[in-house]
This record gives sequence, C-alpha cells and structure tokens, in this order.
Amino acid sequence: MAQLKVLGAGPVKRGITQLAAQFEKSSGHQVTVEFAGAPSVRDRVLAGEAVDVAVVPQSAMAEFVAQGKVAGATRMTVGRSRMGLAVRKDAARPALGSVDAFKAAVAVADGVVVNVASSGNYIVKLLDKLGLSTPGKTVTQADTVKVMDHVASSTQNLLGAGQLPEIRELVDKGVAIALAGPLPDELQSITAYDAAVTIASGNSEAAAAFTAFLSTAEARAAMAATGID
Repeated sequence: MAQLKVLGAGPVKRGITQLAAQFEKSSGHQVTVEFAGAPSVRDRVLAGEAVDVAVVPQSAMAEFVAQGKVAGATRMTVGRSRMGLAVRKDAARPALGSVDAFKAAVAVADGVVVNVASSGNYIVKLLDKLGLSTPGKTVTQADTVKVMDHVASSTQNLLGAGQLPEIRELVDKGVAIALAGPLPDELQSITAYDAAVTIASGNSEAAAAFTAFLSTAEARAAMAATGID
C-alpha cells in the first residue's frame, strides 16, 4: 500500500478531492490532497518537492514536461474550467449575457477583485482591452478564496472574478457571495487542467494508477458534476 501526495491548483480541487477518496477505497492506497495557488504549485514542483502527482493548468504542465519534472507518458487532461463573476450575497446581480452587459456591469462597479494567478491576469488584461481599466478599478488578492472573502465582507459594490467551480464551491460552503454568472462567450477564458506523475515521486506505479483512474468515465462524470467539463 502506497501513500500518495497530490499537489494541485485551481478549480479542480473539489472533484480531485472526491476522486482521491474513491481511489483510496478501490485501490487500498492512501491519498493526501493539497491545493495551493498555481504560482506556488509551479514553484514547488520545479524545486523538486517530493509529491507524487501534480494537477495544474496546461501551461504549467507544459513547463514541467519541458524541464523533465513529470513523466510525460502519464500526462492526462482532467477537464476544463470557465470563468465567472460573483457579487456580495445581498447585492443586485448584474446581467452578464453579452459583451455590452459585461461592460455595463464593470462600469458601475466600485471595483473588480482578482487573484494573482492566470485567471486574475486574464481579467486585468480583458478590462484593459475593453477600455475599462481605471486607477484603482482592480483589487488583487492572493487566491480565489481571498477574492470572494473580500467581496463578501466589503460594503462596496464589488465584482469578484474566478473560475466557476471555485465560486460555486465557496457558495456551497456558506461564503456570503452569489454567482452573477459566467463571462459572455465572446469574452470567456477556458483553462484546461492536466495531471501527471512527478519524477520526484517515490510511488510512481501507484501514482500512475491514480492518473489512469482520473481518465475513466466515472471520474469524468464526477468532475463534470463540480463544473469541470
């Protein structure tokens, strides 16, 4: 029986945690799952931390492959996540069904709260592209949890940007926010997440079995239930 450590980033946390528990029952291996901000996960894997499986955006995984930090043959796509906006629970929910509606919602908001990861960077660039960047318009927090906590606790009219599965999970956990909706299709950012066994793994066979499990129809259905398609 192996003891596996999975280190991941992003909105796949909920689904991966559930699947890790299922894999434990079916395989007898023990799985510890830790999630952190994507920049932190990237740095830890590149530094050679002894984790067995990494789950990261495809851009980070491509870097891991290029630097020989993962076993490329075990790489698989977990799923794809889309972005949305949240507001304080008791605030009016703006319409977001079109580009014009999105622009109007941002224009009247006191600020847009973003994280320091790729999804936050995307929103910052999007606002600039649409001519919506003004001094103090964006507020940066370390991760999506802190983004939504800031939105929930503020008396201002704030929009919190994040991946839809993360927003939904935080709503379910009782954070005082509400999902306003996804970004309109024309502005949508889709992030794909990959998993692979790390070269630093001391349990590569069991770790490969776990990534193979993530490729099953059962696992994909579980991920879809959390908002990862």
